[in-house]
Amino acid sequence: MRVVITGGTGFIGSILTEKLQKHGHDVIIFTRKPSSKHNGVQYVQWLTDHASPEDEIDEIDAIVNLAGVSIDNGRWTEERKRQIYDSRITATAEVLRIIKSLPKKPSVLVNASAIGIYPQSLTEEYTEESNAVGDDFLAKTVYDWEHLAQTAYDFDVRTVFTRFGIVLGKDGGALPLIQLPYKLFAGGKIGSGNQWFSWVHVEDVANAILFTLESDAIEGPVNVVAPSPMHMNAFGKTIAKVLYRPHWFPVPSFAMELALGEKSIIVLKGQHVLPKKLLEKGFTFRYPSLEPALKNLL
Repeated sequence: MRVVITGGTGFIGSILTEKLQKHGHDVIIFTRKPSSKHNGVQYVQWLTDHASPEDEIDEIDAIVNLAGVSIDNGRWTEERKRQIYDSRITATAEVLRIIKSLPKKPSVLVNASAIGIYPQSLTEEYTEESNAVGDDFLAKTVYDWEHLAQTAYDFDVRTVFTRFGIVLGKDGGALPLIQLPYKLFAGGKIGSGNQWFSWVHVEDVANAILFTLESDAIEGPVNVVAPSPMHMNAFGKTIAKVLYRPHWFPVPSFAMELALGEKSIIVLKGQHVLPKKLLEKGFTFRYPSLEPALKNLL
């Protein structure tokens, strides 16, 4: 396949690019930098004045849209929230414009999404069949993002919304922030500790995207989370075990709210999310359990 990736140089995109190449696929990365070619990857300029990426690509088979300002970096000020929201809407609108302009449409669009669309709850369990939508900033962002991306159906393009859980990786995602107190011997229960933490190893994220690209029967929302979500306190105890550090210093909710502002909902609230569709379609997680995942990363 010839696969276009937006956000292809980012945390998830760089790992996905390597996997696609190893599987024999051609990769085109949309970037704001001038067009070029490097290590077998074609880089095509987009989202800049006078850029016309559709004129620089031959027929393509798939688009993976990962573009958007990270939710993990920085405090969620009003300006930061605007950047998080606008970057996703702008990039997705441009992807749709490009699809519309192509004489031969790609067969599939895999659009990044997030489990943040679901309401926070200590008791509810969410699968792709759940229609509930939260009422916070992240839920609104994800809902509008998916609602716009589904326009691709109008062009007969199979469309997948990969709803990422809390992605764990060595150099990105939530893990560097979460593990820091433990490295300083100050780790412990965050908030009540009873909030759900639906996590996923970044390698399984990339593998899941590849799986949805190659599986014609998959469309619509896909929960990309490990099949073993945990309560936050148990998650912390596992980090402590892997790092040989104590789990003893409780962090009250108000302290997290002071430190992170609205962004604190990522660790103080949560959703119990299961990857029902991936499991039903035969996807195999390399890291279905937390301790082996953390040992690999830490």
